[in-house]
Amino acid sequence: MPEIRGEPADITATASWAALGRHARELQAGGVSLKGLFEAEPGRAARCTTAVGDLTIDWSRHLATETTLQLLAATAVEAGVAQRINDMMSGRPVNTTENRAVLHTALRAEPGRAVTTGGRNVMPAIAAEHQRMAAFVDALHASQRTGATGQPIRAVVNIGIGGSQLGPAMAHEALAGFRSGAVECRFVSNVDPAALASGLDGLDAASTLFVIVSKGFSTAETLANARAAQAWTAAGLGRPDAERALRRHFVAVTADRDAAQAFGIDPASIFTTWDWVGGRFSMGSAAGLTLMAAVGAENFMELLAGMRLMDSHVGSDPQASVPMLLGLLSVWYRNFWGFQTRAVVPYSHRLRLFGVWLQQVIMESNGKRVRRDGSPVGCESAEIVWGGAGADSQHSFHQLLHQGTTVVPADFLVLARPDADVDTVDAASEDARLRHEALVANCFAQAAALAFGTPGDGGDPHRELPGNRPSTVIMAPRLTPSVLGQLVSLYEHLTVVQGAVWGINSFDQFGVELGKTLADGIVSELRGVPGAPTPPHDPATASLIAHYRRLRDT
Repeated sequence: MPEIRGEPADITATASWAALGRHARELQAGGVSLKGLFEAEPGRAARCTTAVGDLTIDWSRHLATETTLQLLAATAVEAGVAQRINDMMSGRPVNTTENRAVLHTALRAEPGRAVTTGGRNVMPAIAAEHQRMAAFVDALHASQRTGATGQPIRAVVNIGIGGSQLGPAMAHEALAGFRSGAVECRFVSNVDPAALASGLDGLDAASTLFVIVSKGFSTAETLANARAAQAWTAAGLGRPDAERALRRHFVAVTADRDAAQAFGIDPASIFTTWDWVGGRFSMGSAAGLTLMAAVGAENFMELLAGMRLMDSHVGSDPQASVPMLLGLLSVWYRNFWGFQTRAVVPYSHRLRLFGVWLQQVIMESNGKRVRRDGSPVGCESAEIVWGGAGADSQHSFHQLLHQGTTVVPADFLVLARPDADVDTVDAASEDARLRHEALVANCFAQAAALAFGTPGDGGDPHRELPGNRPSTVIMAPRLTPSVLGQLVSLYEHLTVVQGAVWGINSFDQFGVELGKTLADGIVSELRGVPGAPTPPHDPATASLIAHYRRLRDT
């Protein structure tokens, strides 16, 4: 296993970690409260509000003193977090288990900058692929990309799963106000037949294009849906030369061009991604082709520019960056307060999928039990990320946030102005503004209620809210491509900070492989494939298979 500038010592065995533990116990024994912190420091709100790019980050409602921040910073230094970030952004193979660089930041780096890994500058290849994507999208928007019958392509269906879908689908919804309208874009990930049926509902095969996104072009769910899409297209076209005709309706995004060609994709319709781009970090690569088709090349490049802005903020001084601060605060809660989860609550309908995307970024990256050298982590790692749109969630899980026995730190995302597609000049615009201000007021109120609570009327314990529950409020003027890019990059770097403190490799995902392997054996048995080996099963799985067969065949 390659070593990257030496592996740091187990952070849980260091003096800084021990000091944090003592400090946490002192605060807890002393009954530290957010109300008390604000009373002791009248300027706390201003001191603990930071602006980066278009984002205003209010982190004042955290159970942290100046001493806390100093000890967290010392822990980051002892864990080599800043060096880990620098190594990642400069192209060193920080994915040590797979001996790969991790260069999603290069996808949005300043044009003309050199980023080298394995002795090769990757920037010319990235620029060339972005240019290919833009030319492809421009042709789509100009009705120059036609199907087998000569009809212009009017719908693009993205078929992928995990990082090949979550990020682009989230951004497609977030940037609804920036869609060009030239083509309709949809996303299909689930192998459940209902998902593809819903994704194809109302579409015409003659004017529909499929983008198959799979880095290794071997993901079982993606290939199963792609084959079904081929059959649907062939039936809809009714062409005797189906194989040749299909080539006009399918493109691929992959790191394995040979596998895509073997599947039947025209070599000219294969877009490249690279093994140094992890799926959950791949939105800025050709994995974002369908997103670019929806919003246009210019808006897609603005998204990358927003990511680059946050990357520059981190790269200029990782130790002093906002992602470092927020990542360390999450470690503080996870390891010293026993808070296991984080609620992500966007007060924006368009950002309602943001938490779903973030679940993969954080939990697939840092849901690990061993360090980079294979030794046990020695402490809790990763957060359980969950949440939902703010207005709706107030009427579902906020009861638990305020009065439950489990303390859940929360991130609130909010916008100063309504989304672009509702902020019109007609008579409804004033009403939209008023409703938006009610939404913003609810966001601020939730953060205040969580922090400071209320004793309840007449000492009624049923109405008491204990408060002292931490949160971060992240506000932007409006949801634009650049703002979305800044948010994405902020949370990507926050995730890297967490993993670096714990000493784990945030860039592999071996934990998802066993289930896939077991499923391959089970599916052959369920289908009764002749000659297929019947793998041994544990008693519970064998029982489930038997029950399934009875239900299926009755």
